[in-house]
Amino acid sequence: MQIHKEIDTRGLNCPLPILKAKKALAEMESGQLLKVVATDPGSMRDFQAFARQTGNELVEQASQADEFIHVLKRR
Repeated sequence: MQIHKEIDTRGLNCPLPILKAKKALAEMESGQLLKVVATDPGSMRDFQAFARQTGNELVEQASQADEFIHVLKRR
């Protein structure tokens, strides 16, 4: 999987990881992948809802230690 852009939202709580992802996606081209690294446990459900509402595809979600990884595909 080729990630085109990665943003670090560690230490930020809702809604900041979503807002930063929205801004990053706006700067990307259709089909490109954005990786978001977060520490907010609520980000798991937040990014699921964000993907449903915006039409961007949530390609992958994972948790490693205290971090949550989200990969979104720009619509």
